[in-house]
Amino acid sequence: MRRTWFIDGRQLRGGNNLTEFLITVLVTKVMDKKTQIEADVFRKLLKHLDSHKEVQNIDLMILADFCRNCLAKWYAASAADLGEEIDYEQAREIVYGMPYSEWKDMHQTKACAEQLAALQAKGKG
Repeated sequence: MRRTWFIDGRQLRGGNNLTEFLITVLVTKVMDKKTQIEADVFRKLLKHLDSHKEVQNIDLMILADFCRNCLAKWYAASAADLGEEIDYEQAREIVYGMPYSEWKDMHQTKACAEQLAALQAKGKG
């Protein structure tokens, strides 16, 4: 017979014995901590990008094959995978810290010929 165990006010289905229960608790705690760390890293990445608005999306695409818009697409896709409805524009606002149209008007510069050539050379343009 499986027992129901409680930790931190949460109900967990442990095994038949205390050892199985403790393993379940440890795995849950480690996964929770890992998720917290990953979320903190993501927030720091967004803050870092926000403090370096001079780095344009095209620069990021040339150097790293991703940009702020890619982060927004991944954010929306992950939300959908978890059953949350966050569309691309909402995700962009999370990534940019404001509506994309405002960010674009305030911070995006016109790509120069060298940037466009570099992007095209990577097969992205």
